[in-house]
Amino acid sequence: MTTDSIEIGRRVVEKLRSRFDDVAALLRTRDRVMVKLWNTEPSVTQNWLTTEVALLLTKSRRVVILEFSVGSPHEVLEAVENVSGVVERIEESELYAPLPEPPEVKPIEGMFDPNLVHVMSDPAPLAQKMIDAALSEGVDRVAGTLTLSRELRALVTSKGFEGSEERTYVETYLRAFKGEFSGHWAHGSSHINELEIKKVGMRAGMYATITKNRVDLQPGRYDVVLSPLVVGNLMNYVSHMSSALAVLMGYSIFVKYKPGERVASEKLTLVDAPRDPALPNATSFDDEGIPTFNKPIIEKGVFRNLLHNSGTASKLRARSTGNSGWLMPTAWNLHLEPGDLNEDELPNELRNGVIITNNWYTRLQNYVEGLFSTVARDAALLVKNGEIVGDVGRIRMATSFPMLLSNVDELTRQVYDIMWWEVRTPTKSPYVLVRNVELTKPFI
Repeated sequence: MTTDSIEIGRRVVEKLRSRFDDVAALLRTRDRVMVKLWNTEPSVTQNWLTTEVALLLTKSRRVVILEFSVGSPHEVLEAVENVSGVVERIEESELYAPLPEPPEVKPIEGMFDPNLVHVMSDPAPLAQKMIDAALSEGVDRVAGTLTLSRELRALVTSKGFEGSEERTYVETYLRAFKGEFSGHWAHGSSHINELEIKKVGMRAGMYATITKNRVDLQPGRYDVVLSPLVVGNLMNYVSHMSSALAVLMGYSIFVKYKPGERVASEKLTLVDAPRDPALPNATSFDDEGIPTFNKPIIEKGVFRNLLHNSGTASKLRARSTGNSGWLMPTAWNLHLEPGDLNEDELPNELRNGVIITNNWYTRLQNYVEGLFSTVARDAALLVKNGEIVGDVGRIRMATSFPMLLSNVDELTRQVYDIMWWEVRTPTKSPYVLVRNVELTKPFI
């Protein structure tokens, strides 16, 4: 499959290079199987085999990006026959930069798990073990998904870069219900690990049954503990705003900061980690053929790096950071560096406050100021004098990213690999204790 994709990419580039200044062909072939869990049992198993092709074409500083799906890689050659001269009718791009000359790329080992491919033939028994783990915590019912994927990514450019990588990943989440209470957990990794899959069920079940008390919470400022699911969601937004294009468009808190300025607590370090083979988006080269490398976005509270492709780097007189995205530079994987706190010390360290275990509906009201709100979902646990006394139900966290980042006080040693629909960039995260956060609640 690898040789086939490279050969097709090579033929696409050869077919188009006489008509354009730069040509790049990016082919992704995915084989996925998803088990949907409903009413405490595997209900539906679906399979997809897809090929997605993206083309980058430039002419006289004009840039066209095309994306389309085909039934097989061979259909790409037929599709490019229909590429028209639309490039002549568009304006020059402020962010044009020629494709880079291909540098040496050091491959990453360990992104492909043959055991995961073996499980793809019948994933239902593994899903059942996750369900059983939740039931062992005493829950009434569960729902969720287990997705296993195998992906080949191949890139060929008119500057002579040719490269391909094959990787695997698992993405799963589970919601568990006990009476009026619920718990949720998620996991994402490039490798299959039965124990980690069971832990998804165990932790979802644990949070659904951790209290039988519904308690009131008055709006105000509280110290909070954010679970790795919540932290993963919020750090995805921070990483998005670290894209140089987000800064150029005014959709970022980093509009107001320069590298070297303090933006967070000294205990917070956030790293773009494309070379971590344990996380699903590991890659040794970006979409322009630039080698990837791990780099801090924020290091001990200090803003260190914007993420660049060649175009944004040229515009801002910087160097590409290997984060192309032809249109928008993006983080590949995220690490939030751990702290010193043991997980079982969290309630006592929090003393009085709220543990938020999951969140939905994160919305920005002002990107430059970083004003946002997010809704707590599933268990939101009130802690008094170091003891969990009940679940506060529906609450909303309303603050700004600069304030949130600056008020980080402690992080746990234990980290979790998180990926689900609210955490699309895979994130390795601990629990995080944040002081003095505004919490609100609905009155109806």
